[in-house]
Parts: sequence; C-alpha cells; structure tokens
Amino acid sequence: MAEAMQLVCPHDGAVNRVPVERLGDQPKCGRCHQLLFDGEPVELTTSTFEKHLTQGQIPLLVDFWAPWCGPCRMMAPAYHEAALVLEPRVRVAKVNTEEETALAARFGIRSIPTLILFAGGREVARQNGAMTVPEQIVRWTMGQLAR
Repeated sequence: MAEAMQLVCPHDGAVNRVPVERLGDQPKCGRCHQLLFDGEPVELTTSTFEKHLTQGQIPLLVDFWAPWCGPCRMMAPAYHEAALVLEPRVRVAKVNTEEETALAARFGIRSIPTLILFAGGREVARQNGAMTVPEQIVRWTMGQLAR
C-alpha cells in the first residue's frame, strides 16, 4: 500500500489521508471537495491552530502578524507568493495577533512579523522581521527543514 499523509482541510478542518505520490495532483478534501492547497495562506485561529499543528503531517509555516503593522503589510505579497512555491511540501498559514492574543502569548511573540516553522508538532525555527522577497522566505523555510 502507498504511504499516505494526513492533511487538514483549510476550509472545513476535516483530516484527509492523501497518498504521498498524489500530493502534487491538487488533492481535494473528501468532505467538502475543495482543494487542500489553493496557494493562499490559511488564516488560523486559536480553535483551528492545534488541529493543523498536531494532525497535519507536513511542516507548518506560520506568519504572526497584525493589520496595523507596516512591515507585515509589506511582507504579505511575498508571503502569498512563497505559498505558491512551498505548497504542498509545507502548509503556509497566518495568525492575526490582534485577534488571536492567546496564540501570540503562547509562542511569546514580541515583535511582528514573526515566522515560526513547525515540524512534527513542534517549533523548529523562528525568524523575526519582514522578508519581502518570496525566494528569501522559500530559501529560509527549506533551509530550516533540511537541518
């Protein structure tokens, strides 16, 4: 039997098993039938964060940001473009620290934007400050995963 990975649907939260060799074939959710990867960072809340962290079996890259933050707004287009390159190898997500203060406190977010890369349910790397070039975000992420 082919090896499969668990992926959390960004639309309805259903956990899907997808054969590894089919990850690049635009897999869809078995429950809502929407794409599991659509090139857009997933907006995570306190209630959805844990499921993506612990039940999804691909690395999770999270941008902790706020709407009033100038550097966050400057980084947003590059982060969106990086999502197109990183998916489906990495789930790309965002957490609005103004709305999700508990998550910001849990991870000790002191400055924004802050990128945190999680693998296997735990933090593996952190980067403070804006990266405004998509390739820089991709290079940093993949470099951290290669360690």
